[in-house]
Amino acid sequence: MGTIIKYIKAIVLLSLFFTGCRKSDFVIEGEAKFLSDDGSGIGSITLTKENEYVLEGFVFVNDGQVLTIEAGTVIWFKTGQAENASALIVSRGGKIIANGTREEPIIFTVEGDDLEGSVPKETSGLWGGLIILGNAPINAEGGEASIEGIPLAEPRGIYGGVDEDDNSGTLKYVSIRHGGTNIGEGNEINGLTLGGVGSGTEIDYVEVISNEDDGVEIFGGTVNLKHLVVSGCDDDVFDYDLGWTGNGQFWLGVQSDFLGDNIIEAGGGVDPVDASPYSLPNIFNITLIGNSYNGGGNAALFENNAGGTIANSVIINKTKGVSLEVTDQSHDSYRQWKIGNLNIRNNVFYHVGTSTAQSIFELKGVHTVEMKNEWVNYFNTAGNEISNPLIDFNSGIYIPESKIKGNLFDFPLSWFQVVDFKGAFGEDNWIDGWTLLSE
Repeated sequence: MGTIIKYIKAIVLLSLFFTGCRKSDFVIEGEAKFLSDDGSGIGSITLTKENEYVLEGFVFVNDGQVLTIEAGTVIWFKTGQAENASALIVSRGGKIIANGTREEPIIFTVEGDDLEGSVPKETSGLWGGLIILGNAPINAEGGEASIEGIPLAEPRGIYGGVDEDDNSGTLKYVSIRHGGTNIGEGNEINGLTLGGVGSGTEIDYVEVISNEDDGVEIFGGTVNLKHLVVSGCDDDVFDYDLGWTGNGQFWLGVQSDFLGDNIIEAGGGVDPVDASPYSLPNIFNITLIGNSYNGGGNAALFENNAGGTIANSVIINKTKGVSLEVTDQSHDSYRQWKIGNLNIRNNVFYHVGTSTAQSIFELKGVHTVEMKNEWVNYFNTAGNEISNPLIDFNSGIYIPESKIKGNLFDFPLSWFQVVDFKGAFGEDNWIDGWTLLSE
């Protein structure tokens, strides 16, 4: 069941001692361990906070295996690029049970990080990331696809299916730091990748910080996500495509100066682009802080027939606002808006574009003046506004001086926590105490 190697922290880069083969269904105890995968996966094991673990290479949780991680556990990953990259991948049928707490979060980081500043907060691309694959529906020919970041020859990288309620486990109070290595041109690893993950999976209180690719990317599925914190990533902050139809609430996305592309990149199908399901998530109570005039990208870009709802949110500090792609006007994102599948409602914008509705709501592609005017007029009719939310984000404070209340869009499902404010924060600073961003 793979190889376990004793890891001696005091001479981490100088000495590794090999032990016997790893078994299934046991708790790893004793000295720190070095875990790898010989093809049979990590096994059904429990990692405990009393020990230290280093993962090398691509380590899979195979179909039928359950990886349990105790609150307060730190997992280090060997650094490396291309074939030397390290990542943790939960395959279809496998599960991860990572139940951290606010007082004792679970941390995924690079080997050598002493969690006290030995790795600068902004450092990225030192290891891979966390990938979870499931059996929920995706928008791809044949209903399955190979996840990006994993070699195409690896069958355990396949995701997608027909089970909307598929359960890949739990991530709660988990911080993912300094990842995003590239295994080849155009084949990067996101901080947290979710491929065909079903609604039976619980994801709540997860941080991705300083990732060289996207922070969180969702490839189809029906997974729901609450309390996400993504900051300092080199590409998109949140990225969804291939027919994601889940829900999101209480997301904080923070870009660094000169870094990052879109804060939200919303895509639909790829091959064929007009297949279903379309990407139609409901996203409420998010706070997005862009890279101002030092970086590119949109606050939100909708393309490849993507739709979805962004409501009761706060969007700050971005040169470009919300852009819809226009192609054939039959299945494109502009059409999704026209038929009610795309909604941008009751949001607060500040220092976005030139602080006018015309600069915040844009169309991409060939379109008429009438189409542009209709989209711009929707800014006001949908209850959006341009005003100062009084958030001192330059000082690392993301809670507004007072709750942003009034003019709220109704929550569509019982899954959502009903709150009386816009943005990710009311009064509780829920990122405090467990995220690297808040330190």
